Amino acid sequence: MRVHIATDHAGLELAQYLIDNLAEAGYDMIDHGPQEYDALDDYPSFCINAALAVAADREAGLDSLGIVLGGSGNGEQMAANKVKGIRAALAWNISTAQLAREHNNAQVVAVGGRQHEPAEALEIIKAFLTAEWSNEERHARRIGQIGEYETTGALDGFELGTEGIAKP
Repeated sequence: MRVHIATDHAGLELAQYLIDNLAEAGYDMIDHGPQEYDALDDYPSFCINAALAVAADREAGLDSLGIVLGGSGNGEQMAANKVKGIRAALAWNISTAQLAREHNNAQVVAVGGRQHEPAEALEIIKAFLTAEWSNEERHARRIGQIGEYETTGALDGFELGTEGIAKP
């Protein structure tokens, strides 16, 4: 499996730890940067590039996932989610990492480098990389609804708006 990884300065040391350990475990690691520490760097370009690469690989039929890292993982997840067709999930433990794949078919996982010791982060990432999409109808339906809204700005069969609950 090919794994694209990106970070900012807050996750740089963790990224190198993950690259080394995951490559040793047999993953094809592609580093989208940064290559050196810069306390003023901006994560969006690194994370968007990694997510674009995951999307391109998957479109080409390659087995590919992504990892984005930062201080909390929040902004990095948001940046990756702006790439069309990408579902990025913030994982803070093994369960959330597994569920991101099993229920949401996430292709990118975000982890906060300042939130976890390297060994713990590695276990979270491994849980994400080894979990399988369940392909259960209810989960596929929900992912389809998200994609529909992303594409059309509407959700067939539901009245959406700022006034109260979405109504069927």
